[in-house]
Amino acid sequence: MASPSVEPSTSAATESTPTEWGRVVIVGGTDWPTLGKKVDTPNRSPDLASPHVFRPLANVRIVSVHSGHSACHHVCIDDTGAAYLFGRNATSQLGAPIAQYPQEVPSVAPKRLHPAELGLGNDVKWVDAAIGRGHTVLVASNGSAWSAGANNMGQTGHPVHGKTVASFKCIQGPFTGKEEDPVVAAAAGLTFSLILTKSGKVYAFGSSEKGQLGNGKHGERIITGGKTDFDVESTPIIVKGIADKKIVQIACGQQHALALDDSGYVYGWGFNGYSRLGLGHQKDQLVPALIPGFSSNNAILRAKMIACGPTSSAVVNNQGMYWLAGKWKTTGDGSGGQPWTTFKYVQDISGCKVWGISSGGVTHFALADDDVPESTLTIGWGQNANNAELAVGEGKPKSATKPMKIETLDGVRVTSVAAGQNTTLFLVKPSDKVSDMPRFPELQADPSEVCVACQQGGSPDETTLECERCESPYHIKCLNPSVESVPEGEWFCKPCEDGVAAQAAASLPNSTDGADGEDGAEAAPAPKKRGRPKKDTAGSAPAPKKRK
Repeated sequence: MASPSVEPSTSAATESTPTEWGRVVIVGGTDWPTLGKKVDTPNRSPDLASPHVFRPLANVRIVSVHSGHSACHHVCIDDTGAAYLFGRNATSQLGAPIAQYPQEVPSVAPKRLHPAELGLGNDVKWVDAAIGRGHTVLVASNGSAWSAGANNMGQTGHPVHGKTVASFKCIQGPFTGKEEDPVVAAAAGLTFSLILTKSGKVYAFGSSEKGQLGNGKHGERIITGGKTDFDVESTPIIVKGIADKKIVQIACGQQHALALDDSGYVYGWGFNGYSRLGLGHQKDQLVPALIPGFSSNNAILRAKMIACGPTSSAVVNNQGMYWLAGKWKTTGDGSGGQPWTTFKYVQDISGCKVWGISSGGVTHFALADDDVPESTLTIGWGQNANNAELAVGEGKPKSATKPMKIETLDGVRVTSVAAGQNTTLFLVKPSDKVSDMPRFPELQADPSEVCVACQQGGSPDETTLECERCESPYHIKCLNPSVESVPEGEWFCKPCEDGVAAQAAASLPNSTDGADGEDGAEAAPAPKKRGRPKKDTAGSAPAPKKRK
């Protein structure tokens, strides 16, 4: 049986495919400092009920998106290996100084971080990211792992000298400097993290309160005032019980973990409230236990991908069947009062062969092939998705207790999904439908009503192009070089393209050459870009097509 792919630590998984780049589409809550909190003030940034192209990265070729089921910050990695970080930053989880970013790195200006800026060399790339509630782990192509953010329990893998690690620092452990066994992936929960090496070894660090480190103990003890405390491991330790297995995927819930080996067997450990490990009981598991539901002698019934929600676990077997365990909704079957104590097959999607999954704060997503070429069947559900993170569209119920097709993404090729606490990121292939989506954030100033190049309106029959990022208009005759007709595919103006190149060049301190975020990658399908609509009044400027 072919080995499953390494699990990207977004609580999402997809089948192993050649690296594809795409555009980032966002839905759900965007007021990063207040998401999930009870506040009396109105949102400063809207909840997005329908998919929006993430404007700051509209012309950046993104290869992976990363969110966390209990987090309000996000990481996107581009084809040059740079990471773009945005969202909540109250504990420096984005590696940004709190003095400069006391609450958030705003959506309008994500923080760009290339490994070269940390002294790793121009040829090193970020290849994975793990998003905990208040911390982040980045994995580099040279086999090192870096972390920043909340560290009150050692969850960043650094000594607990203070409550936070203010900037990304390299995690030291038994794997450090071993070129033959580099770190390849990471996963993160509330107060603990996991990293996976090429040989299939799993290391854990952080709080052992519920056995989530898999070392056979939680270290509970009585401290001053009769309070209870637990062991903290700030240096990565190997997870017992699976050290002799070749693990290929890892995933973390809030306080539990799953691991998948190269034979398709699944192991679970940590907090087992609501039977989230699918073991048939609710006793915490201090060392990894083989999950019976995927231990068949028949390989087709074993697992090929795993994901964790806050209080649930999801597995897809080699038939593409989606299984759930634990608490995955708030009322009825599957709730806290009636949790799924063992893994159950989700019957509502029995006709779908699932190849990608992700679990967010209250949401669950599954990706399957659609009947329409270059389209993905995107399925989602979740009770109390109050920030519209299910992408159901304007005026529709925000929640769904049963799986449903996400109609707003009908006809869109979704290659991966990263579900966060209140927000969802989709990585999609460029297309006409994606070009027609609204942008987020809104422009801070209205774009020009006349051609930026010549500052003239032109005749009503004159064709004008609109940049897909900044929405600035240009006559096609004013382009350099000029063109006679509307070019096919996406179109971005030179200032927007130069901005990406300048950012890339600035992050490579040893490079004298400019970098273009659109060079050296596989060509995307070429959607046709429409000209901007024209006014009827002779001699007036063509009317820009404003995005909402």
